[in-house]
Amino acid sequence: MQAGAAPPLRGNFLEDFSVGRRFEHWPGRTITDADNIQFSLLTMNQHPMHCDQAFAARSEFGRPLVNSALTLAIVVGMTVADISFNAIANLGWSEIRLTAPVFPGDTIYARSEVTAVRPSASRPGQGIVTTRTEGFKADGTVFLTFERSALVPRRPA
Repeated sequence: MQAGAAPPLRGNFLEDFSVGRRFEHWPGRTITDADNIQFSLLTMNQHPMHCDQAFAARSEFGRPLVNSALTLAIVVGMTVADISFNAIANLGWSEIRLTAPVFPGDTIYARSEVTAVRPSASRPGQGIVTTRTEGFKADGTVFLTFERSALVPRRPA
C-alpha cells in the first residue's frame, strides 16, 4: 500500500448482515495456565480456583478453572473480524450464560448468528446489528453463550 493511501475495506458493514447469517469464527485459541493466571491477576481476580493448583485440586473439578471473564474476552475477540471490525461502538452484551467449565489446555472456538438488523433511528448511515454467539470447546461442548449489539456503519459510497 502506498503511503497516505486509504487502506482496503475490511470487515462487514450494515448491508452485509442479514437475520440468520452465520459466522464460524476462526482460528481457535488454546488457553494456557499462563494466560489464566496473568489475566486473573491483571484484573484483580484473586480467586484461588484460577491460580492455586493445590487449592483447585481439592475442588470438585480437581484442577484450576479458566477465569470466565477471560473466556468471554477471547470469544468476543474472535468475533471482531466478522461482526465488529467496522463497528462504531459496542452497545451491550446480554444473556451471558456460562454452561460448562473451561480448563487450561482447552482449545476454544466461536460461532455467531445474526438475530436482528435495523437502521439506527437517530444516526443516519448507521444501524444496529444483534448477534447470538456461542463459545465451544474442541470436543463440541458449548461453554458460553451471549447476545451482543453493535452500532455498525453502512458501506461507504
